Amino acid sequence: MSELYAARRTRLRDRVAGPGSAAALISRPANVRYLTGCAPPGAALLLGPADDALLCGSPLSGDPAEGRPAEDVRVSVLPTRGGDPVVAGADLAAKAGAQILAVEEHHLTVTRHRALTQVAPRLRLTDLACAVEAQRLVKDDDEIACLRIAAEIADQALGELLESILVGRTERHLALELERRLVDHGADGPAFPTSVATGPNAGRPGHLPTDRRVEEGDFLSVGLGANYRGYRCEIGRTFVIGTTPSDWQIELYDLVFAAQRAGREALAPGVECREVDRVTRHVLDAAGYGERLGPWTGHGVGLEIDEDPQLSPAAMGKLDACVPVTVEPGVHIPGRGGVRIDDTLVVRPEADGGPELLTITTKELLAL
Repeated sequence: MSELYAARRTRLRDRVAGPGSAAALISRPANVRYLTGCAPPGAALLLGPADDALLCGSPLSGDPAEGRPAEDVRVSVLPTRGGDPVVAGADLAAKAGAQILAVEEHHLTVTRHRALTQVAPRLRLTDLACAVEAQRLVKDDDEIACLRIAAEIADQALGELLESILVGRTERHLALELERRLVDHGADGPAFPTSVATGPNAGRPGHLPTDRRVEEGDFLSVGLGANYRGYRCEIGRTFVIGTTPSDWQIELYDLVFAAQRAGREALAPGVECREVDRVTRHVLDAAGYGERLGPWTGHGVGLEIDEDPQLSPAAMGKLDACVPVTVEPGVHIPGRGGVRIDDTLVVRPEADGGPELLTITTKELLAL
């Protein structure tokens, strides 16, 4: 794995190379992990003229959620408790003879940026912009393998919950149980706060669980994901509790399912991101529910649960092969409830079988 991280850092170093002695300082946690395999809280990575150093405010904890640093990265713990690894990185770059330091301005606060200029006044600061994020967009085989395992864990946790008694239990209780099951099956933790929404709450995007109890006849919408070695997947399903679904529930479910299927089938290399949103949204628009769809129908996943590309009406750019995305349309009807269906897929060319579905829990409307 060290060779993999070294190759990633080499690509980035080539990007910032120019006249004079240059270095790069990475501070966004997901980017630090992408380049080193490890992201302790507050750590910064210096790609220096001499070597690469991971600067940490405290010793590594060994927590699996933080990852393990690549063997060829020097780990340097600041001698003063409460010190800033980013500021220390700029100081180290200057002492190593760097003349130019590329920084992630989109992640630095004004205070931090000012501190960099004070500790190393002779360094010329340039903006690295989103160079690492752009590099992270297309996933390699190891990254996709981690996403597959994360999806398997999420499927297992959800499948076990569906076999238990649900009536009378609170949204909050079910969410906590799902998160426990994720860890039991090997996840480092949930990929994001688990959403369990029942009855009139169902279908709401990102609904935070309440003490409302599950009742017969409810729609039950669940959104969860697993974090496995830093990589995060997402799955969302909607079910009916206790009884045969009513006509309006079947009609609404079939509509959202058709929209989600249209979005999934549109995923292919070279397709515009906004086209995936358009075909998904068109199904709901035609039935008069377009205004109830959120501002996007999906997004990229990886070391963060919400990363590029965005599948929205204003999205720019086209999809590439080996880019994992979600397709997650939903409709919420105030006072009644709603449906949300969410899958994580990897964009693949038609010659390779088309989009690879990672989350495989049934999308049949089950009565639990």
